[in-house]
Amino acid sequence: MSLENISCQKCFGGWTKRYRHRSNTLNCDMVFSIYLPPQVEQGEKLPVLYWLSGLSCTDENFMQKAGAQRLAAELGIIIVAPDTSPRGEDVPGDPDGGWDFGHGAGFYLNATQAPYDRHYRMHDYVARELPTLVEASFPVSERRGISGHSMGGHGALVCALRNPGRYQSLSAFAPICNPMSVPWGEKAFSRYLGEDRAPWREWDASQLLLNTGEKLPILIDQGDRDQFLSIQLKPEVLQVAALAAEAPLTLRLQAGYDHSYYFIASFIDDHLRHHAQALKA
Repeated sequence: MSLENISCQKCFGGWTKRYRHRSNTLNCDMVFSIYLPPQVEQGEKLPVLYWLSGLSCTDENFMQKAGAQRLAAELGIIIVAPDTSPRGEDVPGDPDGGWDFGHGAGFYLNATQAPYDRHYRMHDYVARELPTLVEASFPVSERRGISGHSMGGHGALVCALRNPGRYQSLSAFAPICNPMSVPWGEKAFSRYLGEDRAPWREWDASQLLLNTGEKLPILIDQGDRDQFLSIQLKPEVLQVAALAAEAPLTLRLQAGYDHSYYFIASFIDDHLRHHAQALKA
């Protein structure tokens, strides 16, 4: 797969770049952002942290708002941020014009229902196709971490739990922890996966945590003034599952913080150090 560089900015001695490529998994063109720390120019192969953004976002939100490049440059970690869904004239979106389904809302799963099954295979794209492309095109090691926010936090948890051993580190900000039981998830799952709720369990982090052998230490930050906390996010369900599975979960409820990138920027350094501890070991 060929890469087309569409932007490039120097940042903390490294480079923040955007690339376009053709995705065979999603049957459309895709864009991703990548931060390459200055150590890359010294010939080092560096670990990669994959960041999955939330509903209505793109690959640019994290790179522009989180303020992660400074510490990533210090720690020597490459950051890759894919888009949140397939896009294009041939890619079906929400027939009702909503922002919480379709374009910008791929939910990082593999759709099984027409017309979405042709394009919406974001899990395979994030967990397989994109890392294969990144590892063939940039000086990266095979050590991978994954994190994300909201819908992307759900995606990060699911990618790690469905693929034991593929990632060495895992964290999330305000993830949708029990999507099969909240309005955002029910809307997406019923359209992408069908009305039968049994297959939904394969894409719900709280359900997966009960049945997986993956025991990665999980760091989750959640703001207590998040407007979506009680209705959409349900971190308490994941916490109960972690206790039952004896999984190493650190869930921090941060006083006064909401769902925004101000919250992410406030704690991103903690998450980068969490990932670095495993990725640089």
